[in-house]
Amino acid sequence: MDVVSDAISAVRVGEPSSNRVRMTGSWCIRLAPYDGAGFHVVLGGGCRLLPDGGAPIELGAGDTVLLPHGTGHVMADSRAEPVPVDQAVPFDRWLDGRQPHRPPAAPGEVELLCGKYRLDRSRVHPLMAELPKVVHLPNRVGSHPELRLAIDLLGRELDEQRPGSCVAVPSLLDLLLVYIIRSWMAEGATGTWPAVLGDPVAAVALRALHSDPAAPWTNDRLAAEAGVSRPTLARRFTALVGRPPMAYLTWWRLTLAATLLRDTPDPLAAIARRVGYGTPYALSHAFNREFGTTPGRYRAEAAPGADEGAA
Repeated sequence: MDVVSDAISAVRVGEPSSNRVRMTGSWCIRLAPYDGAGFHVVLGGGCRLLPDGGAPIELGAGDTVLLPHGTGHVMADSRAEPVPVDQAVPFDRWLDGRQPHRPPAAPGEVELLCGKYRLDRSRVHPLMAELPKVVHLPNRVGSHPELRLAIDLLGRELDEQRPGSCVAVPSLLDLLLVYIIRSWMAEGATGTWPAVLGDPVAAVALRALHSDPAAPWTNDRLAAEAGVSRPTLARRFTALVGRPPMAYLTWWRLTLAATLLRDTPDPLAAIARRVGYGTPYALSHAFNREFGTTPGRYRAEAAPGADEGAA
């Protein structure tokens, strides 16, 4: 896998959800802070996004926004004066009063595709942590064609409820998240990780480590893979990524092990082999040193319903 795919897979849990909604006239809805990421696509009309602690953002037809850190926010019609937050109707309560099947949008209506992804923030890859509070991708002719196609496909699936939609919709939502992050990077995003993935040495080294984390990597072998000397690799990788190559590999192996413990029933010996540890004991020792808990305890606490069971 590549770095972006791995960064998303490490934190994604459960299935994403979405709603296609229409509003008209004067409206104002509140979406509370969420332990995950939320998104909105403006399919028609225009509206305003007011993120908690941030400036209002005007949105037009075709605009896409991602709130990768689950920031609370208000969505409202584009009136001249901002709407007081205390006047906003909670989104879930507002949604309860909507009809599940509605006629085609009328002139003047605002049509939104709203959704959210549940994320495990205990093991966030720095690429995901670096995303801004709001990723706004304005609609421009010819920009991000893959993102536009994914939005169109998702809208059709939600409109028509065809056979197989229960599989297609979650897959398209996952694809949408990938395309939003990819489009953000293509927009010339500033920060550490766009620079890392644009560097010919660090990017090649990272791609090698993520493609086969269980391989017996050494600094010499990784430098040969990147086509540079060992000192050059160490200097450029450490300066951009923030830790030396082998330290990053150890961190990623243990993060991957945590993801496998959370998402699979695989025995510890199989997980150890997949992430480059010779024995379950070696993995347990490293895991406990990194995360302060044993693999077994981590798996039990990460299991669905663990919080309810503890309560």
